[in-house]
Amino acid sequence: MKILKSKLTIFALISGLIFAQDLSGLEVIQNVYNRPTGNDMTGNLVMTIENSRGNQRVRKIKQYLKDFGKDEKKIMFFLSPADVKNTSFMTWSYDDESKSDDQWIYLPALKKVKRISSDSKGDYFMGSDFTYDDLGDRHPMDDTHTILREEVMGGKETIVIESIPKDEEYMYSRTVTWVMKDTWIGLKKEFYDEDDDLLKILTVDAQKSFGDVIILTKVKMHNIQRNQFTIMEFSNVEIDKGIPNNKFSERMMKRGI
Repeated sequence: MKILKSKLTIFALISGLIFAQDLSGLEVIQNVYNRPTGNDMTGNLVMTIENSRGNQRVRKIKQYLKDFGKDEKKIMFFLSPADVKNTSFMTWSYDDESKSDDQWIYLPALKKVKRISSDSKGDYFMGSDFTYDDLGDRHPMDDTHTILREEVMGGKETIVIESIPKDEEYMYSRTVTWVMKDTWIGLKKEFYDEDDDLLKILTVDAQKSFGDVIILTKVKMHNIQRNQFTIMEFSNVEIDKGIPNNKFSERMMKRGI
């Protein structure tokens, strides 16, 4: 679900001192992509899905994330309720712009790990308002980025960036992101469908600092067209605890936590 990436560059450190007019749209999004999130991270995730009738479904998840140099791996284990317990989901994201994210889901009823095909990346994840693609990392070079304006949002100065996919078959015709100048966090992101109608709005409602690492602890995806939303809240976050590399494998997906 990143509007972020776990690798830190010197450019990302110094560019907070540069005004928006000295940056291109691509450079702003690269700063977002390269924002540090630590070598690894664990945390508890509560995913709340509320439909148009006000009915809620709450799902509890344990999440692990680790930086593998130029690549990043993430795995989620569903803890409850009973109908999704022991389901797991894994994403491998690559810095190589020519490689798409690899994603897998383990369904305990089938006792089988299923690879998410490129044709399925637009499907909604576990009934939420996040697609499989939303949960991966989109490389800055996949889009053409344009600075629209600067805007104050909630007392914070932001740069508003429009991103248009280079692939005309991509599920979104464009996105618009409000990026904080000092921390390079995307505070808000609008998603437009193939007809260029507003489809969804992602907002960051809470964040927490761990030294120079900022973790988004509450995000909300509001699906305008379906009139429902999904909230993801992170707690008990731990940074740089040394997660073993073999945590991110199909064997662990079947084994569980």
